[in-house]
Amino acid sequence: MSRARLSISSQLARLALRLERSRSGLSTQQRTIDGVDYAYLEGGKGETLVLIHGIGADKDNFTRTARWLTAHFHVIVPDLPGFGESTRLPESAGYTPQQQMQRLRGFVRSFTDLPVHLGGSSMGGWISLEYAACHPEEVASLWLLAPGGVGGAANSEMLELYEQTGRSVLFVDRAEDYGQILDIVFARRPYLPKMLRQMLGERAAVDHELHQAVFKAIHGSARLEDRVAGLATPARIVWGEQDRVLDVSGAAILHGLLPNSELKLLHGVGHLPMAERPRLAASDYLKFQTRLRATLSAPA
Repeated sequence: MSRARLSISSQLARLALRLERSRSGLSTQQRTIDGVDYAYLEGGKGETLVLIHGIGADKDNFTRTARWLTAHFHVIVPDLPGFGESTRLPESAGYTPQQQMQRLRGFVRSFTDLPVHLGGSSMGGWISLEYAACHPEEVASLWLLAPGGVGGAANSEMLELYEQTGRSVLFVDRAEDYGQILDIVFARRPYLPKMLRQMLGERAAVDHELHQAVFKAIHGSARLEDRVAGLATPARIVWGEQDRVLDVSGAAILHGLLPNSELKLLHGVGHLPMAERPRLAASDYLKFQTRLRATLSAPA
């Protein structure tokens, strides 16, 4: 593709993203915390809900589901350092869930009252659990979408391949191979304009080696069981039954560890419920929040 055509395609992709964000009541913001430039989406009103993407992903994984959330919550969705449009820290800075949690905490505490509601997908769910385990007074509730870090779960297709090759299939080094990532994270691909797939593929190729290194660091991190067992924070666990990235057997294990958790399995859904079935994911979450508020307001 010529540079001129690439530039036009990139401009159209960015326009498509702006339209999606606008439809969801979100605008793009930026701020610098401890030397890290964070790009993030913000919109809505009410109690603060911070949503955290997974590895190789970015803030727009939540844009479509936010369409049904911004009428009820003040929604904030950052790109974590190393992803999206935020600062790429060197590998030596550390990208474990625990290290990213500390950075996330600095970001959250920089502009909002506590506690907040936290939601996270995959790696973002792991980071959210680390946050709640270390600072439970700062987290009002958890929305855990196929979170990582659950030891004892069966190996997924993605993890089996990683153990065989030492490389994760969640990353590609050529933009034209980006569709392979979509095929493993979704049971049924949502609509994604061609120019947006191209832009995301180009970014994935540029970040390929960094994200492989991040994955290796995460894979070698201590699992969550000892730190979250008995955690009292109310939690809604949502997992797609057709998840090929993190096996659905982790759902019941995590549910058993969290005494105030609820579990929802989604038939025919893959690793990213909020992107594959955005309206369903949002509706389920809002019902969870309604039940939670009823419980908190009930007389003792």
